[in-house]
Amino acid sequence: METSQKTALKGGEFLIKETDPQDVFIPEEWDEEQNMIAQTCHDFMEAEVFSRLDEIDSLKEGLMESLLTQAGELGMLGISVPEQYGGFGKDFATSMLVTEITGAGHAFAVAFSAHTGIGTLPILYYGNEEQKQKYVPKLASGEWKACYCLTEPGSGSDANSGKTKAVPTEDGKLHLITGQKMWITNSGFADVFIVFAKIDDDENLSAFILEKGMEGISLNPEEKKMGIKGSSTRQVFFNNVKVPAENMLTKRGEGFKIALNILNIGRIKLAGAALGGCKRAITHSVRYANEREQFGRPISKYGAIRYKLAEQAIQTYVGEAATYRVSKNIEDAIKSLEAEGLDHQKATLKGVEQFAAEAAMMKVLGSEILDYVVDEAVQVYGGMGYSAESPVERAYRDARINRIFEGTNEINRLLTVDMLLKKAMKGELDLMGPAKKVADELFDIPDFDDPTGELFEDEDKYIKNFKKVILMVAGSAAQKLMMQLAKEQEILTNIADIATWTYAAESALLRTKKLISLKGEEACSNQIAMTKVYIYDVADKINKAAKDALTAFAEGDELRVQLMGVKRFTKTTPTNTKTLRQQITQKLIDENKYCF
Repeated sequence: METSQKTALKGGEFLIKETDPQDVFIPEEWDEEQNMIAQTCHDFMEAEVFSRLDEIDSLKEGLMESLLTQAGELGMLGISVPEQYGGFGKDFATSMLVTEITGAGHAFAVAFSAHTGIGTLPILYYGNEEQKQKYVPKLASGEWKACYCLTEPGSGSDANSGKTKAVPTEDGKLHLITGQKMWITNSGFADVFIVFAKIDDDENLSAFILEKGMEGISLNPEEKKMGIKGSSTRQVFFNNVKVPAENMLTKRGEGFKIALNILNIGRIKLAGAALGGCKRAITHSVRYANEREQFGRPISKYGAIRYKLAEQAIQTYVGEAATYRVSKNIEDAIKSLEAEGLDHQKATLKGVEQFAAEAAMMKVLGSEILDYVVDEAVQVYGGMGYSAESPVERAYRDARINRIFEGTNEINRLLTVDMLLKKAMKGELDLMGPAKKVADELFDIPDFDDPTGELFEDEDKYIKNFKKVILMVAGSAAQKLMMQLAKEQEILTNIADIATWTYAAESALLRTKKLISLKGEEACSNQIAMTKVYIYDVADKINKAAKDALTAFAEGDELRVQLMGVKRFTKTTPTNTKTLRQQITQKLIDENKYCF
């Protein structure tokens, strides 16, 4: 395996290369301007959103629109929109910061993300100059609100099978759009509709910009949902809607490409939003644990509760490290592509596309960490957590949609492996060379190096070995199953999980190392503890997933040798995680909030 990195990592290369801690971005590095933007967002959320969550969930007439308008007036809707179209033109990491802070806002977060992401970006990235000038400034200011109409009753994950039709008129001046869309966020008040439809018998969708006043658009009543009740979600019907030919986005048949590329951005953004939800839920958990007394003392004194608080924080710290690591990779790729002469919009799309596998991993990781955090928040609250009067009851219900949004987690797991293997087949990522080295290593005598006593010496070795597990399992599966592997969803899921956990573990280690270089080891004792616990725990999860995958397709001596490899590559030194968790929890209890 290569041990140094001369140039910025490309998508998927984390599997075969090491990253220098100085090359990752960590949230402790936000600059003064970014902190000011963050504070503006925090103040808005406290003043306008958190105090009105019940009103928002009641779908109070005009409230969500007015909140989006106010966010627009503060510049929050146009953070990543170029200045020439009325935005602030900030970088990708800054847009992620705004996404994180607003992500704590329950149904508002959904409306905000849908408007700024899937509602605005298709026009910004794929529109011609005339379309951008007409729509983007009004979307960035909040004067107009946007929605995205892709899903249909018969086409969810298989979006390209949609039945909505766009029939060109004989003179070529119009398209007549007819069809039905469902689960359309913001549709109840949207001024602009991004609509996907097929022209004639085209294999792929085309995309169109529709406006609220066009005749033939009608809406069903608001859906009644488990959570995010304040998010406007309706079915939208199109009955021979006359759409000017100039309202087509990019070229005929390129709508599916738009949908896929915008979803790549949506996935990494969802991971960022999940962080905001996690941090708020942890703060609720810690404060309640400090206030609630049982048997004569606060429940934050009890080990079972302390375990939960520590684990909530560990998972969130790790998820944050991984999410901002990908964000920096994407930002570096965008800048590199711009330096080669691409305009900012094309560079952004291509930069995100390079890290589509990592974006899919972050979507899964972030949504599942949030689910864990809010579930344990309800448990910390006990019976009160089940009451609609508690803040965590809403958090629990609202979090659940994130494992379905932006492509289900099942689809994203399959995509992760599919995208990495396709990169390998195209020659963009050398997986087979390193995989063969790992296969050869299985017959070598293991190294028994004398410990040096350096901080993270064990963890560095574990991460290298986790990567060997991925290469061994994925390489063996690809060789044995070949084209059949695409149908083996359980095996692909195992491989995706191992890759995601490894990436997350390495990201936490890189974050903590960089933090130590900035603040010193003593000041980072809690971050060191969180990193050690996560990596130690994840080794067992990797072990189980690898064994499940291998036993599904290998047998005999081949299986025996590979299972020995899994055992060797997931072996860890016994670690007292109870003491480390107690230390982490004490910091949370002392600060009375999420403080990492």
